[in-house]
Amino acid sequence: MKPRRKIALLTSCPETGHGRRIMYGLTAQCKKYNYDLAVFCALSALNTAMEDYTLGEKNIFNLPNFDLLDGVIVDTAPLLDGHGTEHLDVIYNMLKEKCSKPVVALDMPIHDIPLIQNENEEVLREIVRHVVNVHGKRKVCVISGARDNFAGRFRLETYVDELEKLGIDVPEEYRIYSDFWYTGGSKIGQDMVDGKIPLPEAVVCGNDYLAIGLIYRLTKNGIKVPDDVIVMGYEASEEGAGYDISVSSYEVNDALSAANCVDYLRQRIDPGLDIDPYTTTPHLCPGMSCGCQPDYARSVKAIHDHLYFTCPNYADEDIKDNVDIGLLMESYISEEFTASETIADCIRNINLKTYLIFPFLNFYLCLKEDWMDVRNDITVGYPDKMKIVAVNTTVHELYFHDDEHSIVFDTSLMIPRLYDNNDEEPSVYYFAPIHFSCNTLGYAVLQRSLDDKHTPNLVFRNWIRFVNNALEMARAKQRLLTMSVRDEMTGAFNRRGMYIEVEKMLEECSDGDNVFVCVIDMDRLKFINDNYGHHEGDFGIKTVSNAGFAVTGKDEIFVRAGGDEFYIIGVGDYSAESGKDRIKEFNIAIQRLTDKARKPYPITASVGTALRKAEKNINLEDLISKADEEMYQHKAAKKVQRVS
Repeated sequence: MKPRRKIALLTSCPETGHGRRIMYGLTAQCKKYNYDLAVFCALSALNTAMEDYTLGEKNIFNLPNFDLLDGVIVDTAPLLDGHGTEHLDVIYNMLKEKCSKPVVALDMPIHDIPLIQNENEEVLREIVRHVVNVHGKRKVCVISGARDNFAGRFRLETYVDELEKLGIDVPEEYRIYSDFWYTGGSKIGQDMVDGKIPLPEAVVCGNDYLAIGLIYRLTKNGIKVPDDVIVMGYEASEEGAGYDISVSSYEVNDALSAANCVDYLRQRIDPGLDIDPYTTTPHLCPGMSCGCQPDYARSVKAIHDHLYFTCPNYADEDIKDNVDIGLLMESYISEEFTASETIADCIRNINLKTYLIFPFLNFYLCLKEDWMDVRNDITVGYPDKMKIVAVNTTVHELYFHDDEHSIVFDTSLMIPRLYDNNDEEPSVYYFAPIHFSCNTLGYAVLQRSLDDKHTPNLVFRNWIRFVNNALEMARAKQRLLTMSVRDEMTGAFNRRGMYIEVEKMLEECSDGDNVFVCVIDMDRLKFINDNYGHHEGDFGIKTVSNAGFAVTGKDEIFVRAGGDEFYIIGVGDYSAESGKDRIKEFNIAIQRLTDKARKPYPITASVGTALRKAEKNINLEDLISKADEEMYQHKAAKKVQRVS
């Protein structure tokens, strides 16, 4: 079977209106052409003040293996860092170094990567025509994003050009570059209130956020919208629809631009095959801000989608496909995750809560094999191997959250199922970073049908945040547990850990089993400390420990009893010969390590063993004392040898 083509999208903040719109275009075209879509998305904005958190988010862009993908789309707008291009530059350099497949930029240019510009020029011109031809306004102010921002400059220049075509001159004081956020509109509104900018008849804004900020500041100071001045937005955002004075706005044609990106790649990866163009017709979404009859149904939906429902209608058959932030929070997900007592409980609880991110075909939680070990934390890239620790599905029988069924795979595959071609229909795979602060733990993969119009939203982003915190809490608990049962210097069990583990061994023992104890005590530690320093004494202790670990069986435990004394303890099929054999094995192991170390002093240890029938009420200390006696006999014999 010929492998299905796979298109990658690099983006961030998929929950935004822009993110949803481009997914409509991408999924529609991929569905037509039988392409899989792999979306590598940072879930938060990349200009957040939490730099370490941003570092953890953007590491997801180090995951794609471009050799296994057929084309790449870079969604440039959400990857901008405020006014700068730092993150885009990093992605550009990565693509230049690692990607030999066709790459296309969406919406805004990124160096020499081919650009599919947005198809919104006609929409921008229609906004101006609405102001002039429908409302008869001629004293028009246009405001947009920063001058050095491609979209900011393009939108303002298009507005001005259309006004001039309609015979309206726009003075410099009405051509205002700001930013694309509420604060920009609010500042311009205050300038109008203060008379620094003469109040126009109409203001055409570069997006809805500017419009909301402007309306807020004007109305707060007694200037009525739309009676005194009409305001037009752009992008038809939910925030604009749900604002007190709903913003009249036009839909953005992002879906068409995104679809054109897929068509561009198709011409290069499947030359000669038909192109089926995407069609859409953006339209006015009337609000209160321009004086038209508002679309109240749209405003009500926007408000509904942002409400926090504490008592949702659980009888609603569609509720599982429309989980809102209220249902997420009222699920007590944070409390349940935090209450996880063990690593296994944590992974299990995460998987059980995946119903909160329905709908999906499959969900995969992929973590580093050593994600619990803080000594191996990484901030950039991923290890060669990853482990699928949990799977939930709605389409097949593969479901697990236990270590027994976990799947280790080459990270280069990203997710094995992406390449098995078992799915009859193409899918979209959302890859989201799993991390705590800047420390990468792994990633989650959400597989959905291309027909599914749900995109990662506010619920998914916060669900992932809860998962991140839960995994870090599990790591913290494990560290505390390790500190309570392990020796920090050697990693061996301490006495507390010894009693806990031996109790488990005795509970699982069989009739006829014996308890085996081997006591190891380093020779002449004081001599090494006094003559070579305590750091060399510590080296000797670690060498003895390493030799002890080397001869400890997989069903046995290795214990640092204190100072330079260690135990090997096991419960099972041991005989009188077991002790003699173990002493020989240890002597060989420590001799090998000593020879390798080439120290000016010998590193040796005396060893004694003891054996007793396994019983749940066995006196372990008595058995250790018996092994201790044999150990001291061997130590005394060595002293006699040295003297003689």
